Order: sequence, then C-alpha cells, then structure tokens
Amino acid sequence: MIKAERKPLEEIYNMVKGYSSILSVGCGGCTSVCLAGGMRETILLNKELSDCFMKEGGKAVFSVVVTERQCNEEYTGDISDLVSECDCMISMACGVGAQLLAETYESKPVFPGLNTMFVGKDLDVGLYQQNCRTCGDCKLGYTGGICPITCCSKSLLNGPCGGTCLDGSCEVSRDIPCAWNKIYERLKAQNRLDNILNIHEPMEWIDKGPGILVQQGYESRYMKEEKK
Repeated sequence: MIKAERKPLEEIYNMVKGYSSILSVGCGGCTSVCLAGGMRETILLNKELSDCFMKEGGKAVFSVVVTERQCNEEYTGDISDLVSECDCMISMACGVGAQLLAETYESKPVFPGLNTMFVGKDLDVGLYQQNCRTCGDCKLGYTGGICPITCCSKSLLNGPCGGTCLDGSCEVSRDIPCAWNKIYERLKAQNRLDNILNIHEPMEWIDKGPGILVQQGYESRYMKEEKK
C-alpha cells in the first residue's frame, strides 16, 4: 500500500495563505490507512492552518471532505458542490490523487498536503517499511520473495557483492542486513539455490513518461475505446 507523510505546516501554509476559502480533501484509501490523510488528519491540518492565519492577522474559512478514494474519478466527481464554494483545495492523498483532483477541477488550484513516500508494509500502528520500488519488472519469483531492488543497498540484481559481512550485514552499515544473504538463506530453505546462478540483465531505467497499466483480460475493451 502507498505510504505518505504530511508536509511541514509552514510549507502548506505558504501555499494557501493567499486564499480565503480552503477545502481540504482527505482520502479514505491508502493515506487514511497510514494515518496521514484521513478525516482525523485532515481536520487537524485545518485547525493548525487556521491558527497560522490568526497569528498572521488573516482569516480563512476551512472545509473538510474525505473521498472514498481520491485516485478514482468516480469519487472525486462527487464533491463538485463543495469545490464550487472554495478558492483552492489541499489534497491529503498521494501524488496520484492530488493530480486527479487537479485534473477534475482544472479551474481550482490544488496543493499537496502530503509527500508520497513509498509502497510498503505495516510494521505497527504508524510504522511502515518500504519493500517495493514499483520498478515494473518484478524479480520476487527468482529471489525467494525478497526484493533486491529495494532491500539491497546497491539494488543489485545479481549478488551478493564483495561487501557482505560475515555476520550477514551490509558494508554500508552493520545495522542494515545484506539482502542477498537473506535471499541465499531463503532460497536454501526452499531448495532453490540454483536460482542465484541465473544471471539477470540490467534493468532499462528509461524515462518513458506517465505509465499506463491495463490488467490482463481488459486489453480488447480499452483498444476499442481508443479507436472511437
């Protein structure tokens, strides 16, 4: 799931201080689950921004709405009445949600309230760990379910390197476990050590612009729509 954290209050205030009616739009999806952009966090941001306005001798009217998912047009379109009454919006969603909100309501400035950090797992309440770089060429099937792109300090596809320590840590820091040591142990337990002998070609890190993903089984549907 996408993980995000709130931008510094000063940065958000500087983006919206010239407006008098501000709508903060939370997201009931990823950023709500990671405690960054749900109802509670959005209300708290409005309160803190209101205090900033008062300290500077200004005044603004704040409103709150939380969409079910801000990355889906079906839900961003539901708040049109509230949008028509505001001067600008603060998106409390990931970067995708903020962009869709700006695209849906092009005449209204949309400011990001969060920094999108990574795709990761929940370790505890409010504690998350990155374990996927969304590289578009997943190697987990060959590496025992451990991502070398994310977990290896050098993002090596073929490892381990010469910097693996005897205690299984990385040369970068003894606090960082060597990903390829973990991969070795995992594959050994699965009787699949021959996987390490398979050499993988370097990934093509090409900037291709915005990516489009069409799930298998939906290709013909979207090809027809493009021809219209």
